[in-house]
Amino acid sequence: MGEAVVTFEVDEHLRDEFVRATAADDRSDAQVLRDLMRDYVQRQREAAEDDAWFRNQVRDGLASARAGRLIPGAEVEVHFAAKREATRRRLGGTE
Repeated sequence: MGEAVVTFEVDEHLRDEFVRATAADDRSDAQVLRDLMRDYVQRQREAAEDDAWFRNQVRDGLASARAGRLIPGAEVEVHFAAKREATRRRLGGTE
């Protein structure tokens, strides 16, 4: 994999603080910038994956609803009331 040079403008005061901070951490500013770039790319990748997952869930839910595969609200309430009660018992609460 080749290397590339990235040049950008930044406020002089910010640059000076950044250089001091990286030196105090015994790292070069280039090392820190590479790490920041990797982290940013990873976060963007994860956000895109999460978005795709969510969109698939919505699509599948809508398709299920259109096909008539629905659970009545009262049934959902009963189910989750039981789950809440089981959690309360497990945690020792009586609310």
